[in-house]
Amino acid sequence: MSEEPARKSAIADLMRAGRETSRLSMVFRYAIADRLGLTVSDLECLDFLADVGSATAGQVAERTNLTTGAVTSMVRRLQHAGYVTAERDPADRRRLIVTMRPERVADLEQPYERFAEWTERLIEGYSVDEMTLLVRHFGRMQAMYLAELDRLRGASVPQS
Repeated sequence: MSEEPARKSAIADLMRAGRETSRLSMVFRYAIADRLGLTVSDLECLDFLADVGSATAGQVAERTNLTTGAVTSMVRRLQHAGYVTAERDPADRRRLIVTMRPERVADLEQPYERFAEWTERLIEGYSVDEMTLLVRHFGRMQAMYLAELDRLRGASVPQS
């Protein structure tokens, strides 16, 4: 019985820490985007392309939770800034393939360098089991976010 209050307290602490980490992550993303002269959606698009190389405009829209029209504007902005190229898919001319320009990757990585160094030092002290737990936790959180995004995208918007 004595574990129950301790467990409730630990759960509350974990939830608070998660919310604060999420909040600070968003503030950090906005600061990085501002430093680069981008929007957070632009940054999310570029992060996605840095991971996958190329993607269709539809995939970018899904990943950034933007409409295809908003993605079209974003791609134009990122092309103009020299971050991406956009070519029609030769197999289906209706599709636009967006590709990160490799020579611009370093520009995107630079604002994260110090944080990446701190992160490396932080995880040096973790055991393999601890890192495995964290990877599993983040994977489960990602699945929950994706499920909720699907639900929110399918939900009707309340009329004002």
